[in-house]
Amino acid sequence: MGSPSPACVAGAQNLILSRMNTRTIIVVAALALSFLTAAPARVIAADAPANQGKKMLYHVVAIKFKPEAKPEQIKAVEMAFGELKTKIPGITSLNWGTNVSPEQKNKGLTHCFVLTFATEKDRDAYLPHPEHNAFGKVLGPIMADVLVIDFWSQE
Repeated sequence: MGSPSPACVAGAQNLILSRMNTRTIIVVAALALSFLTAAPARVIAADAPANQGKKMLYHVVAIKFKPEAKPEQIKAVEMAFGELKTKIPGITSLNWGTNVSPEQKNKGLTHCFVLTFATEKDRDAYLPHPEHNAFGKVLGPIMADVLVIDFWSQE
């Protein structure tokens, strides 16, 4: 059995989001916002984005791995996701880390990746990009669940 197609993954993401209640979405959004201000987060970006002070489009991806996922497979996902910043134009920053919340409300989502884009056009070019699709082939076999939220920064 092969990896799921990008359309299949996108359909699964939409199904997951449609079944999530508002509280879950708020908790994940709060997690993402707290992640953005956390000191131990791994940063894969320039010291200060060129668009600092302007509204940015945030693309937040929270992942739950299958119980049988091996540590080296998870490490491969971490590395492959982190490398997208250097492979896909339009990503202004990419930060990621693992859940450290003491609240125990992560619903098994252990990894969070936060990308920023200056425009929706940049984000829309990222989604079908061949490098993004190649990353999906690394993630797909060991992914149990995913939550994706995009939002424009507010002051």
